[in-house]
Amino acid sequence: MKTKNIYIIRHGQTDFNLENKVQGRGIDSSINATGRKQAEDFFEYYKEVPFDKVYVSGLKRTKESVQQFIDLGIPYESHDGLDEISWGKHEGQPYDPVMHQIYLDTIAGWAEGKLDLAVGEGESPLEVVERQKTAMDCIMANKSEENVLIATHGRAMRMLVCWLLNYPLEKMDSFQHSNLCLYQLQYGEGQYRVIEHGSTKHLGS
Repeated sequence: MKTKNIYIIRHGQTDFNLENKVQGRGIDSSINATGRKQAEDFFEYYKEVPFDKVYVSGLKRTKESVQQFIDLGIPYESHDGLDEISWGKHEGQPYDPVMHQIYLDTIAGWAEGKLDLAVGEGESPLEVVERQKTAMDCIMANKSEENVLIATHGRAMRMLVCWLLNYPLEKMDSFQHSNLCLYQLQYGEGQYRVIEHGSTKHLGS
């Protein structure tokens, strides 16, 4: 297979992000006005990249974030494996100090290698990675696609980039993210290397 260039973005801002509410896999929210501006900025910066395919999660905020590329006629596919982690009963809830402490304790557990832990009876990192690997197997099997754009989610992005780069999954928080940030990876000779790390250079002020 030729070298494959993989552009991985987090979706644009949603009202849930703005209001500091827990989102996750079970909340199918849309991007807001700021998110649409972020999507426009990203499109303007990267519209000359000859993308062969766009991949999105099963949640509409990812497709909305790359809709302008799809409108160019670039084919796209949706994979539930690219969905955000499920935060279970915490999803859709406003900030609550007790719930937030549960979240922090669980994240700390992940950093200690307790990757079977879940927040609010949702998904564990091990479960998320299992479905991500299924999605990536499909994406990487398309050997004719040299440039692909993947739209996913914040926590899911951390996990995805972490294991693609062959880091221990408990190191996932080393990979920072923000709305409509980009991780650009290049795959060749059986391994991935980083070209852009959480970049937001495409976003206007």
